[in-house]
Amino acid sequence: MRVVSWNIHWGCGKDGRIRIHAIIDVLRKLNPDVICLQEVASNHAELEGNATSNQFRQLAGAFGGYQAVIEPTSEIYQNNLPRQFGNMLLSKYRINQVHRYLLPWPPDPDSPAGMPRGLIEAVIDAPGGKVRVLTTHLEYYSPVQRLAQVRHIKYLHWEACERARLFQPDPSMDSPYQLGFRPGSAIYCGDFNFTPDSPDYQELIAPDDSIALPLVDAWRLRHPEIARAPTAGLHGFKWPERADCFDYFFVTNDLARRVTEVEVQSETAASDHQPIVLDIA
Repeated sequence: MRVVSWNIHWGCGKDGRIRIHAIIDVLRKLNPDVICLQEVASNHAELEGNATSNQFRQLAGAFGGYQAVIEPTSEIYQNNLPRQFGNMLLSKYRINQVHRYLLPWPPDPDSPAGMPRGLIEAVIDAPGGKVRVLTTHLEYYSPVQRLAQVRHIKYLHWEACERARLFQPDPSMDSPYQLGFRPGSAIYCGDFNFTPDSPDYQELIAPDDSIALPLVDAWRLRHPEIARAPTAGLHGFKWPERADCFDYFFVTNDLARRVTEVEVQSETAASDHQPIVLDIA
């Protein structure tokens, strides 16, 4: 199974023009089974390049053979028109459950800017068995909010592992309760807005005896002796000050032996982030 995660910057490339078709072209060349996207926009004329199109609909239409899940974490109405911004997941394999989580957004007087953040979870019938695939985009400006979001993701992961351990089907329950098995095994990906030397990164992967399936940085599994490839700051974009890694794949330790490759596709300048690719046997 191949999973691609990409903060697409609403399709705005280095020249300040929006080209969703360029995003679609890159994704088609990568040929993923699951696509996880952040910074997808709809009706945001004020964004650089004028993101008025419904990019959720454009991307879902371009990958018609995939099941699409959208999560506009920010939805603001102007003249009864929703301006949406958020995450999206598309899967070639069957999705049998979807869960959407709004992440903590505690007030931070030192960082008044910001927006709501969320996490998409899809339970996918992958070739190797059911697996949860989750994608997110964490807070950029506020370290306080970002750490709260990391801790909540870790709690949600503990909760999922425990529910998987306790799960027993009950055919006598009404249909809304018939969710089926939801595994602890998971792939977490997205733009985490932290660097590998940050306390947020350490918090996410810190050992916790209460979690049955700890999270492992997939890059470190495949490239333990190689400096991490930057996922932002290439091609002369305005930020960050230097090229660094903000985008990751974390997998549960039961999937670790199945990770065959993790790569950063550095060639494209279609976004201010680079697509990252995870291959699992």
